[in-house]
Amino acid sequence: MLIVLTGIDGSGKTTAARALVDSARTNGRKALLLSNHAARRRMSLLSERFGGRLPPRVADFIETGVRLFNVLVNHARAQRFDGLVVMDRHLHCQLALRHASGLQRGWLIPWLLEKLPSPDVHVHFDVDPRLAHQRVTARGTDNESLADLEAFRSAYRSLPEFDDFVVVDANGAPGDVVAQLNRAIAASEPTHHPTTGQITSS
Repeated sequence: MLIVLTGIDGSGKTTAARALVDSARTNGRKALLLSNHAARRRMSLLSERFGGRLPPRVADFIETGVRLFNVLVNHARAQRFDGLVVMDRHLHCQLALRHASGLQRGWLIPWLLEKLPSPDVHVHFDVDPRLAHQRVTARGTDNESLADLEAFRSAYRSLPEFDDFVVVDANGAPGDVVAQLNRAIAASEPTHHPTTGQITSS
């Protein structure tokens, strides 16, 4: 089973992805967590250190290259894995970033999305950008402005693919978000699937 999780920075998708995989493994099931990052965190820190931001097209060129590489490699790994596969981020993230930066969708990413295996469920973590900004600031590992997070959230919601996402409210407590994720996964399975399990929050 392939599950894709998306959402703006600070939405809690990475925490949920780890919880899902850890829960499956604890229950004796095979599970694999794959990250389709685009090196945005590293570029954000470098930009802050050197006091400037890369032009949008340059940043997109670098991010797209890194993300495409990770997505293609991870899909190859997923096809060889017999169990639950959770992908943290996907190509939709780059389409949303492009929209937020005022760039065109292009043809390559939409074409690849048609060719790559579709996930069994695509869960999008929707969160108030103000709360997401507080979370990002608190973790102190990267730097995202509130304006960027607001633009990123709007860009996700404007994607033509957004209607196919299962949206969970990521504003609540971790246990509430986990419960929504469990329900989204359960609803996608016509029968019990041996590679998934209920997530328990601590």
